[in-house]
Order: sequence, then C-alpha cells, then structure tokens
Amino acid sequence: MRITGGEARGLRLAVPRSLHVRPTSDRVRGALFQLVGQTVANANVLDLYAGTGALGIEALSRGAASVDFVENNGRLCQIIKQNIKSAGFVGRGNVHKTSVKQSLTTLKGLYDLVLLDPPYEMTDLTEIMVRSGDSNLLSNKGMVILEHSKRTVVEERYGTLRLEKQKRYGDTSVSVYIKGEA
Repeated sequence: MRITGGEARGLRLAVPRSLHVRPTSDRVRGALFQLVGQTVANANVLDLYAGTGALGIEALSRGAASVDFVENNGRLCQIIKQNIKSAGFVGRGNVHKTSVKQSLTTLKGLYDLVLLDPPYEMTDLTEIMVRSGDSNLLSNKGMVILEHSKRTVVEERYGTLRLEKQKRYGDTSVSVYIKGEA
C-alpha cells in the first residue's frame, strides 16, 4: 500500500498481516481525494476507524495542516505512529487509542474534514454519522467522507449532514456529506 499523491507520494506504508484490517485501496484513496479536491489543503482532519492511518497520512501528504487518528486497537495505533514517522509527519499527526463513540465526546479539535472508513458490517452507522455532523467537532461547511460497501444503503441526510455526492469504485462506495442546516 502506497501514498498516492502529494509530498509523500509513493511511500510504502506498514500494514499488519494478522489483524482484521481492510485498508482503503490505493485506487479508492486517490479517487477519494480527487472528490475532496482542495478542501484538504491546510485542513484540520479527523480520521475515524483509522486502521493503518492510510487515509489520514494521505491527507497530510496532500497538504492537511494536522490529522487526529482515532483507533481502538493498540497494535494498530503503533503502526499508525510508525507510518506517520516514516512519512515525515511527526508533529502533524496525533494518535488517539479510543473508540470512535468516545472520541466524538472527548476530542476538542474543530475539524474541516472527517474521514470515516468503518467496518463494512457496522450496525451503528447512523448514530456515528449523526454524531459526527451534530457534534461541535465539525466546522461550519465541514465535510464528512464515508467509505462503505456498495451494498450499504446510506441516507440523504444524517442530522445536519447532507449528501453532496457519491461515487462507486468496484465493491466500494464513497459518499461525501456537507454540514448544513438540518
């Protein structure tokens, strides 16, 4: 798995072999950041269900000011830290070993972009999406990017989030939500 664009383009990231991790493919990651466009430049980013940190590190490579990585698995947190160091982004990435639900109530940042790549079989997607948009963490006009299975039915609205666009890449879909009036 490699970074697809920006200053760390081509960097190979560490990926665990034994953990149940579904890293975002290089193709989907590149396409996702094409959808986001210049929104990532100088943005404060929150990477939820960070896994290996590939999405957040891609954001840093493409000019994000900072990324907070949220991952509940301690071994994956160590891999994220290793990947941040390898990419040369120490000081711009912070790893939080906690659950996504807990992070939505404890983090203090104001984020321009939230990256969500939850397990495809996740049952509380609606709750996480509503909380992501309605929390004080997302800036006005902030964006939430949801990566999900093409079989997952997503809503047009989740609280203050409204679906802006959606693209499909094989078995994966990417849905872009914008914070706006409910």
